Amino acid sequence: MINRVILVGRLTRDPELRYTSSGVAVARFSIAVNRNYTNQNGEREADFINIVTWRGLAENCANYLRKGSLVGVDGRLQTGKYENQEGRTVYTTDVVADDVRFLEPKNRSESSAPGFGGSSFGGGSTYNKGNKPMDDPFADDGQPIDISDDDLPF
Repeated sequence: MINRVILVGRLTRDPELRYTSSGVAVARFSIAVNRNYTNQNGEREADFINIVTWRGLAENCANYLRKGSLVGVDGRLQTGKYENQEGRTVYTTDVVADDVRFLEPKNRSESSAPGFGGSSFGGGSTYNKGNKPMDDPFADDGQPIDISDDDLPF
């Protein structure tokens, strides 16, 4: 069986971090994902998708993501149900994220998207499920690149 979800969207609210009774971190947030087509009025609609992250990934999302942050989410779809206070059954659908990529550097979102908070940790670094930083080898650090003509493929 295959249960895989890959999404790119912007957070609709700041992540909400909580801890289970056994001390495991869990963060919840939702992202808006644009649809590929426009409606009758020529406007692009979006789907609002609930995301759940666990442990170190949850703490990193809560610490470094804010409303408006552009993220890539890789995970699985999970459904559930519960009874509300009126005794009605409520069905839920969430994406349980295995990996969340911060898709824009913090300083970019603050300068190019007024009204939205910062979106990532450091100059393009991302964190995966193992809570290890993944540096961007193509990030511009302002230093000249020294490549000899022998290293070029053309």
